Amino acid sequence: MSTLRPDPTCRFYPEPEVVEIDHFDRLPDSLLLLVFNRIGDVKALGRCCVVSRRFHSLVPQVENVVVRVDCVISDDDSSSSAASSDKSRGPFLNLFRSLFGGIVKPLQALGQLLGPRRASLSSGSSSSPLAVGSEDMEGEQGGVTHHSPTQVLKNFNEIRFLRIELPSGELGIDDGVLLKWRADFGSTLDNCVILGASSVLHPRKSLNSQDGNSDDSCVNYGSDDNGSIPESFYTNGGLKLRVVWTISSLIAASARHYLLQPIISEHRTLDHLVLTDADGQGVLHMNRDQLEELRVKPLSASSASKRTLVPALSMRLWYAPHIELPNGVVLKGATLVAIRPSEQSVMGKKEMSDLSWVSAAFEEPYGTAVRMLVKRRTYCLEMNSF
Repeated sequence: MSTLRPDPTCRFYPEPEVVEIDHFDRLPDSLLLLVFNRIGDVKALGRCCVVSRRFHSLVPQVENVVVRVDCVISDDDSSSSAASSDKSRGPFLNLFRSLFGGIVKPLQALGQLLGPRRASLSSGSSSSPLAVGSEDMEGEQGGVTHHSPTQVLKNFNEIRFLRIELPSGELGIDDGVLLKWRADFGSTLDNCVILGASSVLHPRKSLNSQDGNSDDSCVNYGSDDNGSIPESFYTNGGLKLRVVWTISSLIAASARHYLLQPIISEHRTLDHLVLTDADGQGVLHMNRDQLEELRVKPLSASSASKRTLVPALSMRLWYAPHIELPNGVVLKGATLVAIRPSEQSVMGKKEMSDLSWVSAAFEEPYGTAVRMLVKRRTYCLEMNSF
């Protein structure tokens, strides 16, 4: 009987193990950081942190960070919903009711915004009125945790460019009214530029105006205008309204500056800081020199009103009854105010005549409006510290 022998041509071999390659692991850290810096948004970066341990270790090294504030929570009831918190008002309400009641709507709750309560931070709770929401991983309805910007940023070690965006501007203004401001601060106000208009007519509306002033929208604005402020400006409340715009903008700017102190002191790598709002109403800027000045020079502040005290100011005002921009938009009652501390006004004529910081304050089309206004007659004013 023959013996069965194995056929050497029919052997079985185990399949080789397939090693999956994670191509992200092949990317250098420098390239990943470039991507993270492009993302910028702090909530998106937070989601990146949970992807892998490597991402978790790289995100704190991001240099360009954007914090978008979701809601303002009332200090009186930290557990209240965002809807009820919208009704809260800042510490400036009583001031403006007494001084300018009926002229502008009350300020919203800025005075309670950026600065988290020290005791709350030490206990680990998040009771800062300014809240950045983050969704729970389970995605359950209502599973949103809120943190203050100071808490959100505490794990970032290398921030150089920081932008914080509030959900809305602090100053309640009527529809159709234009009010924009930009302020630069060091340890106190360096300069502020305010652009306002009593009404804004867009091309279609300016050609078919139904407000009884349709003739005004078709005027040749430079035909009989010598650049002077008309007498009616002083008698019909125009000057009073501009005073309100100026003081309210300065208060909003100084309150934002005061409330940024904890962030500035904790992040010494900062080169540039911007605090703006979703409405584009106001922008506070601080460069590296100004940030360092705030760290080393004592801040003159009012703890009661929670804002930086503003020194005595010198102001230059320009006014035009009408300005038509190249895009067809018409600004009626256009007003430009350029503000600097009075001590800075004692300088050479060349520096005083340099208005580049005014012309560069706003993006288009408002930059064009500024350049048109500064060509008109200048009015000088003084204001005491407050």
